Amino acid sequence: MAKWRGDAAPNPEWVLMYRRGLSRKKIAGLTGAPSSTVEDHIAMAKALDPDLRSAHEAAAGESAARPGMKRLRAVLAMVEATGRYPSRNADDESERKLAAWLRRRRRDADAGILDPAIRDGLALLPDWQRKPRDVAHEARWRERLAALVAYRASGHDWPRSKASIAGEEHELGVWLRTQRFKERRGKLSPKKAEALDAAVPGWRLGRKSANPARQ
Repeated sequence: MAKWRGDAAPNPEWVLMYRRGLSRKKIAGLTGAPSSTVEDHIAMAKALDPDLRSAHEAAAGESAARPGMKRLRAVLAMVEATGRYPSRNADDESERKLAAWLRRRRRDADAGILDPAIRDGLALLPDWQRKPRDVAHEARWRERLAALVAYRASGHDWPRSKASIAGEEHELGVWLRTQRFKERRGKLSPKKAEALDAAVPGWRLGRKSANPARQ
């Protein structure tokens, strides 16, 4: 175990997760931190709070008896393993059931009636309250941005959206034209505009016109 400095503080998020009944191994799996590091932080927290272990054991026992905890653990395990949320259109019946369960929990959260234990568990997942369609759209947007970055890095000029252009250039050209259209009308989110500025500076102007009168 790593030496503990008196002025060091354990990770508050990990301590809260442990207090809520999650094991150190589960915390490491969900956060991506080394198990040894999580163990060190929990040991520090126990030294500072002698009641932490009993609170963890009580929460773990209560969580195991709560309805829905099995579904929660299944959702957490799936997202950790696949990097995506369960889909209601999946071929696998068990995945469709998880998607339906998660959809009901979103409704409970919107109504303010979500079980606190379920809420704390789902809080470990980013964007769990967003609709899967919105999350998928965001992922596709990021994929398009990455493709545009790669396209420009290969030495290409800005892609064109003309009907006479085909393939990747046309697809990226149409996507980029849409981003410019939204930005001019104030419909492009500041977050996306910042991402474009950082990844592909000059995206608003595109190709320089060969006609000085049009510049």
